[in-house]
Amino acid sequence: MRLDLITIVVDDYDSAIGFFTAVLGFDLVEDSPATTNDGRPKRWVVVRPPGAQTGILLAQADGPRQAAIVGDQVAGRVGFFLRVEDFDAAYERMIAAGVEFVRPPRAEPYGRVAVFLDIAGNRWDLLG
Repeated sequence: MRLDLITIVVDDYDSAIGFFTAVLGFDLVEDSPATTNDGRPKRWVVVRPPGAQTGILLAQADGPRQAAIVGDQVAGRVGFFLRVEDFDAAYERMIAAGVEFVRPPRAEPYGRVAVFLDIAGNRWDLLG
């Protein structure tokens, strides 16, 4: 058994793809046309960190209810955790790319950690 995908609701597919691939270095695994349950067009967009098994389904908000949770999918908590081999290099690369860090790096028993926001405004821990 394994967790295959999680969903992050975003404002725009292409901006989210750009953030996750160009800024975070994820792989674009799939970007295929799809349809909603009522037949409207949408896309099936999956990104995944290199070498990871679990991917992220980027879902463009469809309607006011979904639009309302963009950037707040876990009610202001850190909901996503990205572990990297070289914390300092990843942190500096992300700063240079304009990623907003809301908490600076600190040492914890489980390693170094800094909290950043993704393109939608969701909180992530960068872990090293």
